[in-house]
Amino acid sequence: MKLLLTDSGITNPSIQEALVDLLGKPISESTALCIPTAAYAQNGGTGHAWRLISGNQPIGAMVELPWQSVGVLELTALPSVDESVWLPSVREADALLVGGGDPMYLCHWMRESGLAGLLPTLSAVYVGMSAGSMVLTPRIGEDFVRWSLPGGGDETLGLVDFSLFPHLDFEGLPDNTMANAEKWAAGLSVPSYATDVQTAVKVNGDQVEVVSEGHWKHFTV
Repeated sequence: MKLLLTDSGITNPSIQEALVDLLGKPISESTALCIPTAAYAQNGGTGHAWRLISGNQPIGAMVELPWQSVGVLELTALPSVDESVWLPSVREADALLVGGGDPMYLCHWMRESGLAGLLPTLSAVYVGMSAGSMVLTPRIGEDFVRWSLPGGGDETLGLVDFSLFPHLDFEGLPDNTMANAEKWAAGLSVPSYATDVQTAVKVNGDQVEVVSEGHWKHFTV
């Protein structure tokens, strides 16, 4: 799988170069599908979804990049639609742009829609932002659980073997300090990364690389 797990989207030239490298061609020659589903489970979610879809993100770029074309894939709609209608678009896309919001809600709908099972088979580059990145990890930690799955828990899709603490030292999130990230990491059973707005984790098969023009920390088990 080819993954670019960003904190806040494409926020600097280094992260954009990593995206182009994973795509294997210019962004202008690549097609993308935008997935806003995670936004709906948080306050103001309809506005957050609109900003992602319309290319009006307040910090990093996703849809704003000069894609050849962009479509919207709403996961909550897929269980009511025959797979033959939407699956070809997913298989043909060069990138999936998965927005932020609530990671557990996104996890639920990735499973319910069938997309979770498809991800390892796709050639598209998965570009996550915040919750869109966290959902691929084994666990998000109880601190990040807001919307709960039936039965509770903080387990997510586990398509990578590390967890993510996003928005490190972000001005609008006073609890997202390095000290709290260290406490969060200590409660997990997997390696993890704390990342700031200028940081992403690039995954290309078995190769994992941090791409950053900011600050971050890797926590081992």
